[in-house]
Amino acid sequence: MTLRGTRPNPAQWLWYAVGGRLPQRCNPWVLHDVTCRTWAVRHFVRGFVQMSPILLLLLLPGPLYIRILSILLGMFVGYFYSMTYMWHTTEQRLVKQGFPRGLGEQTRRAKHAETDARAKAAYERLYRGNS
Repeated sequence: MTLRGTRPNPAQWLWYAVGGRLPQRCNPWVLHDVTCRTWAVRHFVRGFVQMSPILLLLLLPGPLYIRILSILLGMFVGYFYSMTYMWHTTEQRLVKQGFPRGLGEQTRRAKHAETDARAKAAYERLYRGNS
């Protein structure tokens, strides 16, 4: 098995996008999904899938501009909350798959430990006068 594990099929991914649990064989993929370099973009796409039913407002009667503005406002509010709770939501996805809470943040932090250490050292040199 690769580091990324077994990818879910499209129906499984749709179920996962709306909050469902995937089979155990997909666990490595889920860990990769919420900790890879593009994890925030992936979360954004899942959010769009969750909010896509709002597009049905286009089918309602009434002025088009009101329907479009309603959709935009709904998407704005939805994305505000989705991005605000992004870290909690991704951790919850891992817990749902059987991983311990905090593993996502720990994995993301470990991937950037060297870069963070260099940035901290540069900050210390510049603003604290440490050599």
